[in-house]
Amino acid sequence: MRLPEAWIISVGNELLNGRIVNSNLSWLSKKLTIDGYLVRCAITVRDDCDDIAWAFRLAIDRGADLIVSTGGLGPTFDDMTSECLSKALGRKHVINEEALRIVERKYAERNLPLTEHRIKMAMMPEGSKAIYNAVGTAPGILVEEGKVLILVLPGVPSEMMDIFERVEDVMRSRAPKLYYSSLDIIVKGVPESDAAPVIEEAMRKYDVYVKSHPSGQEVMRPVLRINVTSSSPNEDEAERNVRAASEFISNKLRERGGIIEA
Repeated sequence: MRLPEAWIISVGNELLNGRIVNSNLSWLSKKLTIDGYLVRCAITVRDDCDDIAWAFRLAIDRGADLIVSTGGLGPTFDDMTSECLSKALGRKHVINEEALRIVERKYAERNLPLTEHRIKMAMMPEGSKAIYNAVGTAPGILVEEGKVLILVLPGVPSEMMDIFERVEDVMRSRAPKLYYSSLDIIVKGVPESDAAPVIEEAMRKYDVYVKSHPSGQEVMRPVLRINVTSSSPNEDEAERNVRAASEFISNKLRERGGIIEA
């Protein structure tokens, strides 16, 4: 079965000078794979408009079905991804009215006025759809170029994840039908920081995506809801993946003193 191909473009000088580890790339690669895409290529470029536009054009010209970019959506001079995408697509770079409403509302909540730099976050390629950002200020961008779907996300991981998951169903609808299996594990007595290496090991060993949702207190009374999901063209395989990974996680966290409720 041919899977639709996804390209990931990471934007930011800090990713190339070693100051920041590109955790977004790992997260997106795993999510897109589970959602039914073949991640064909990942490119990291500096905050340079020619380089950013080149990366988008390369992905389009090489037959990408989906392009997801991260970084460069803020209000500062080096946040230029949206403008460079407009250049790559040969479209006008315009104020998106929905994006402007989102940005205006965000700053109004803090009793702050719109300024030229803040309005910049509402500028998008003509024909784009603005995607609400519940965590930060800059909206995401969703735009189609022929058969290619392009999703532009902020670089802050929490903002990137929030916006991605808001439009994940759109991306899934363009991929082959897959079977999904999911299971929640409730763990008491293990801090999220101690569970993290176990979760990472489970994701390396099994074809699953694992997300922890903490409640309680990290040190005093930690409680985690750990969601384990898998997708496969074969329903039984997806369920086997989830069961195996869940058992692995539960056993490892019991060894760390955790109380497991599934």
